[in-house]
Amino acid sequence: MRRGLQGRFVTISTIGEHAQAFVPAPLPPDPPVDWTPELAGKFDRAWHALGRLDSVSVLLPETPLFLYTYIRKEAVLSSMIEGTQSSLADLLMFELGQEPGVPLDDAREVSNYVAALNHGLARIREGFPLSLRLIREIHAVLLSKGRGFAQTPGEFRRSQNWIGGTRPGNAAFVPPPAEMVTECMGKLELFLHDSPAPTPVLLKAALAHVQFETIHPFLDGNGRLGRLLITLLLCAHSVLREPLLYLSLYFKIHRGRYYELLNLVRQTGDWEAWLEFFAEAVETTAGQAVETARQLHGIAQENAVKIQGLGRAAESAGLIHRALMERPLLTPGALSEKCGLSPATVNKCLAHLERLGIVRELTGGRRNRVFSYGGYVEVLNRGAELPG
Repeated sequence: MRRGLQGRFVTISTIGEHAQAFVPAPLPPDPPVDWTPELAGKFDRAWHALGRLDSVSVLLPETPLFLYTYIRKEAVLSSMIEGTQSSLADLLMFELGQEPGVPLDDAREVSNYVAALNHGLARIREGFPLSLRLIREIHAVLLSKGRGFAQTPGEFRRSQNWIGGTRPGNAAFVPPPAEMVTECMGKLELFLHDSPAPTPVLLKAALAHVQFETIHPFLDGNGRLGRLLITLLLCAHSVLREPLLYLSLYFKIHRGRYYELLNLVRQTGDWEAWLEFFAEAVETTAGQAVETARQLHGIAQENAVKIQGLGRAAESAGLIHRALMERPLLTPGALSEKCGLSPATVNKCLAHLERLGIVRELTGGRRNRVFSYGGYVEVLNRGAELPG
């Protein structure tokens, strides 16, 4: 449905020229969403896919182990969309205190994303509402170190930003003026809290994502935080018990269509086209997450059988295997500390696991060795490869 312009333009004066900044109308859309049979069917399928995904967190015994690395894959993907060149292996190496194969600031930015997600989840589980205060807190963690540190972490912007181009006058999109950001975000917060009327959570996540990206309330980190809000909303409303849904890979693959639809909503009010895309993203991504969990579970079970054939070494090797399921890149020293095993026992077990083809050593050196759970890393790395 085409409703017309979803807001209004205001003239701003900056850098010695005039430009048109867009101020979005508050949510929900007016007139309401037109639930055609096709759109309703896509949302139904998305809901069913989320239900299957949520069941993974109950049925898989290794879910806490799976989550550690799965969250890091999302951090890599979400940061990659913003131009950060860090792979999953780079992030894991950085967290080990090893030199990543990319600039430290890139690895640090991805690590900040993980910390920001964990902070948001912890606050929500404490009973804190998903509010402007929490959004600012999450942003402060997201930009706490690295290149974004100078971009006022945790504070709404006090200057004009823009998307594309070299200045507002030739930008692809200019968000609201700085003095209107707090008002726009305040109205978004009311919508998140079901004012003026309750909104189903999946629809709320879809609408709120567009609104957040349109307001662009921070000087940096808006894209990453806007994608993160989708998952946090689903967890805050208990749709997902664990943060297992991340749309960054889908948005990365369909990047052109994603930006086209955001602009279409603003200019013509065609929320339905965006909602169809969003529902497809949820259904596809949830299905991929279930399949990833299934593959990782299968790898773990197959390797556990191999380890049982080690005889007396099986128990210690099993502890190392479990540690690598959580963190698939580890040093012998970290494994010794994590598993409570002597360095000699760890080294003997790693030799067994290498012989079985379960792990491989990455550095080729005799000191500061790093071991990779290759099968796990291969599955998790799909879609998160750096562009060639």
